[in-house]
This record gives sequence, C-alpha cells and structure tokens, in this order.
Amino acid sequence: MNDWQRKSPLDWETYLNKLVKVVAVEKHEYEGWVLTVDPVSATIVLATFPENEKGSISFIMGHAVREVEVLQEGDSDMKQRLARLCAPEQSHAYSPEELEKRKNALKTWLETNHIPVGEQGEQGRTLSVAGVLSIEPPYGPEQCSSTNEIILARVQGLLQGSIGQQP
Repeated sequence: MNDWQRKSPLDWETYLNKLVKVVAVEKHEYEGWVLTVDPVSATIVLATFPENEKGSISFIMGHAVREVEVLQEGDSDMKQRLARLCAPEQSHAYSPEELEKRKNALKTWLETNHIPVGEQGEQGRTLSVAGVLSIEPPYGPEQCSSTNEIILARVQGLLQGSIGQQP
C-alpha cells in the first residue's frame, strides 16, 4: 500500500476541484482537475478540458499513484464546470402541474394495459407497479427502479414504446 492509499477520505477531499499533477508508476504523469477520489480503491478521477471539446475524464488507479501535487485552486466557475460534466445533458424542470399530468397519464396508460398500478409515498408522488417496481417523477424509463431485473427491463421497454407513441 502506498502513501496515497493510506490517506483518509477527508485527506482526499482537500484535492477536490483543484488542478493537480499526478505522478504514477513508471514515471507516467497526468494533469487535470480532481473530480472525485474513490474511497475504496483510492482511484483519482481527473477531468480535462481540451480546447473546443466538452471535457474528458481519466482514471488513475490508486495503487499506481506515487505523488499528487496541487498546481492550482479551483474557483467557483471551475467547480460549476466540473459539476456540469457529470450532470445529465438534458435536465428538464417540470412544474408540479406538469408532473401531476405526466403521473396521471402514465397511470391511466398502465391501467388501460391491465398493469396493476398504485400510488405510494409522500403525497402519492411515486407510482408502484404490481408492488415490485417504483416509478419516480418525472415518470420516464430512467426513473424506474426494482430489484427484479426482468420486470424492470420489461416495464422500461413498455414505457419507452409508449413515449414514442405519445403526440
């Protein structure tokens, strides 16, 4: 175990949103902004922003790290840029009325197709399908969750098909 791996998550946290130079085994050097550090493997996730590109992510495995040197502190603009790097590209904000309309339309569609559905959770925001699958707002295939992978895949497929048929 090397010095980097011996550090605690609180130590690694001090590197977040900073420009660093990482010296790894065989004298390989990497430079980038620290996006995160995996607390289990001590792997460093670096983000770089080549000109005219959105950004790229590199992983330096914790066991390969020999030295990490901070080159520059990140300002608030860089922190936001790093946060956007991992954010979904098309995040759409729905009003409470739109969410209610989407939920009711999905519930009606599921009932029409003889799929047992109910509401659960605070204010009935979560749809429960047959008691084994949950659908959270905004009620798309990505918001489905279940421990049963077969049911999850089938319901997500149905939802994807229904989205394609909606006007």
